[in-house]
Amino acid sequence: MSAGAASSARPAPPRLVSPLRGLFDVYVAEARIAIAEQIQYRVANYMFMLGMVAEPVIYLVVWSTVAAQQGGSVGGYTAGAFAAYYIVWTLVRNINIVFTPYGWEWRIREGRLSAQLLHPLFPIVEDLGFFLGWKPVVVLLWLPIALFLSLVFHPVFSATPLGIAVFAVSLLGAYLIRSLNQSSLGLITFWTTRVGPIFQLYIAAELLLSGRLVPMALMPIWVQNLANFLPFRWTFGFPIEALVGNLTTEQLLGGLVAQLFWIVVGSILVRVVWHFAIQRYSAVSG
Repeated sequence: MSAGAASSARPAPPRLVSPLRGLFDVYVAEARIAIAEQIQYRVANYMFMLGMVAEPVIYLVVWSTVAAQQGGSVGGYTAGAFAAYYIVWTLVRNINIVFTPYGWEWRIREGRLSAQLLHPLFPIVEDLGFFLGWKPVVVLLWLPIALFLSLVFHPVFSATPLGIAVFAVSLLGAYLIRSLNQSSLGLITFWTTRVGPIFQLYIAAELLLSGRLVPMALMPIWVQNLANFLPFRWTFGFPIEALVGNLTTEQLLGGLVAQLFWIVVGSILVRVVWHFAIQRYSAVSG
């Protein structure tokens, strides 16, 4: 056999895949699984989303009524602006559905984490990919709901092309911030069997400091200033205001920088807490 023939018969060396490319492939695979699963359960998803509409509609009716009684506006928000705010709220709220601390509590109590630790992946990677794959289905299901609410409440938008672009990017930022925050809280279950009371405190702070309950413009100035230094506002209020508010270019870009900051902080916090938490883990099964 000639040297050329021997060379052609030799198997090609395996193609090396960079860690980042491999991680990206994992996210894509998890997202595909989530999309396929959620499409299969689209009716259940729709019922879930319809149930979540009740909360913003109550807020919308209350504040629209207050605006009408106050001469047409409250804190710069007219009835149409409130309608726009809470209709976009319904999308942001669904984008912000993440794996909660209760899920971590269940994993540890039922011994499910033991199986996950056999995987070569950080468990949070799987959570991020799976729930991210849920979001395209959520957006498609949300569109008819948004159309119906718009026909009923007549929202008034003042979005700019930059605001629309920032809104799209900020949805991903909000999802990542909230995922990382709640994962850090979930890891507390390595020290205590019940994370509920701590999680309820977190939710209470989120309601008051995020724009989830009311637009931040309606809160006292000191609350608004406090919210600027905490992660909550960047998961709810900022994405909504980017689309329906009158934010300046500096505020829009500054909001994205704030989101990036909290993503980095959340990533570091999860890694640090995980390092200490896994040392305390002991498998529990039912």
